[in-house]
This record gives sequence, C-alpha cells and structure tokens, in this order.
Amino acid sequence: MRFQASCHAASVVEVIGETPLVELARMTRGLEGRLLAKLEYLNPGHSKKDRISRQIIEDAETDGRLERGQTVVEMTSGNTGTGLAIVCAVKGYPFVAVMSKGNSAERAQMMRALGAEVVLVPQLPGSQVGQVSGGDLELAEQAAQQIVATRKAFRADQFHDLGNFRAHFLHTGPEILAQTGGAIDAFCDFAGTGGSFAGCAAAFKKYSASIECYVVEPAGCAVLAGGPTTNPNHRIQGGGYSMRDLPLIQREHVDGYIGISDEGAIACARRLAREEGIFAGFSTGANIAAALKLVQGKTVVILINDSGMKYLSTELWG
Repeated sequence: MRFQASCHAASVVEVIGETPLVELARMTRGLEGRLLAKLEYLNPGHSKKDRISRQIIEDAETDGRLERGQTVVEMTSGNTGTGLAIVCAVKGYPFVAVMSKGNSAERAQMMRALGAEVVLVPQLPGSQVGQVSGGDLELAEQAAQQIVATRKAFRADQFHDLGNFRAHFLHTGPEILAQTGGAIDAFCDFAGTGGSFAGCAAAFKKYSASIECYVVEPAGCAVLAGGPTTNPNHRIQGGGYSMRDLPLIQREHVDGYIGISDEGAIACARRLAREEGIFAGFSTGANIAAALKLVQGKTVVILINDSGMKYLSTELWG
C-alpha cells in the first residue's frame, strides 16, 4: 500500500491566517442580506492578533530592528500578547507582556503558559475590573516604556507599527476577497488599534471603491466619530480607549461610524453562540450588532475577533 506524504508546517507560526469565512444565516433570518464572518478565533492564539504578531516580528527581523535573542515588549489587552508569546516562543525571543489588571485573567494565564513574562499594571482609582479606560491604558503604556528602556528591548508597538496594517492589507483583506469572489458590499470592524480595519479597508478600497467600510466604537466613547466620552468605563474589552487618533486608520477609507452599547454587544455575542455555535468575545458582539444595522439588502463582512474562552470569568459568560 502506498501512502501520500502528509503536508505539515514547520511550526505553529506557519498556520496563522487562511481562516474560514462562514455565513451567519440563522442570525439574519428574515433579513434581506447576508452576513459573512471570518473566523479569526481559529488562529493558534485564538484571535486575529496572531496575524499582526507574526508580521510585526518578521518585518522587524527583515529590516534589522530586532536582533537575535533580544527581548520583545508590548503593552497589550491580551490578544496581541498571546500572539507575540506564540511567535516569540517559536523564534526564541524572550517576551514581556504589559497589561492592565482590568483585562480578563484568562489572557494573562494563557500568556504565562506560553512562556511570557506578564506585568500587570494597577488601574486608576475608581476603575473597575473588566472596564479598561484610556487612563488605565496610559498607565500600562508608561510601564511598557520603562521596561523597554531598562532592558534595551524591541517594542512591538501595535498602535504604530506598520506590520499591524500590513498583516491585514496583505493577508486578511485579500483572503476575504478571494473567499467571496469580491462580492461584498460592506465591512465593519471594532476599533482597538485600528489595524484590522485599516488593512482590510485599504485592501477592499483598492479592489473596489464601492465597498463601504465602517468603524465600530462603544456608544458613549465614540471619539473617532467626534463624539464626547460619556462612558469611558465601557465593558467592550479590546478597544474604545478614548484615543482620538489611531494613526493606522486612513480617514479617506472610513465611510461611517457605528456606536454599539455594552448591552448590544453582549446580547449579540450570546446570540452568536446560541444560534451559530460560534463562541466569541465582547468586540465580536459589537461587530455583529453593527453588521445587523447594515445587512438589509447587502452582503456584509465582519471578523470574529477572538474566542469567548478568554472571557469565562467576565459577565459576558458569567
């Protein structure tokens, strides 16, 4: 008997990306339109951030910014930290993740399991666990900068590094276009660093200027849309930090902004699990809620940003 040689990857880093796209037909029942979801939670670290972790590290290796054995540091809400922990473990770089204590405990546990050193930064007085404000993020940023200086480390810098944009412009966006044959009308994405929106929107607009691209923000913290911050302690983890400038986003690619309430995001994440069998987090719930506002008569694409397993200790699944 003859056996075909099996195809295998050289490491887990090589299997990042090429995630499937599925139609959420049960959630759109009764609506004239289609909602397509790219299952980014099927990446090895269970989020879309695996893509940017690989791209940032490999770009830095290529252009000489990252030297062999150098420590890598990043301020993270947990998903980029998990992706970097995986990439750094495979490539042999020590990794330090700096995270606000307000983020879910599961993320820190996962990063430690992957060999990362995790530095948890206390929140501002009055902040609540599970509700990371812009002020909490600034404290974490200060801690990250100090560690970079002390250890002469490479800073992944996901809010500014073009590898974040390039991961989605070169890969995620083109994958969606290939999977749909370009037959999409709109895309919406919750803004954390803005990288996935920016890269996908640039790829879509390059293909067809008629594809509408919408930034999703927490209601009461829709600062990119020019609104006031009335709810800095919203519950949608991973974004909405009251940062009025996300440099990776090209404003000419933004066709509009959609604000989603905490309750709307939570309800849609729970519906997604019950009706579609997809177990995801807060920001995916926000993406679903926004897409349902757009889907009538259109084909809308979203990203399933991360796994609900990272939020078991939060009110989302508590």
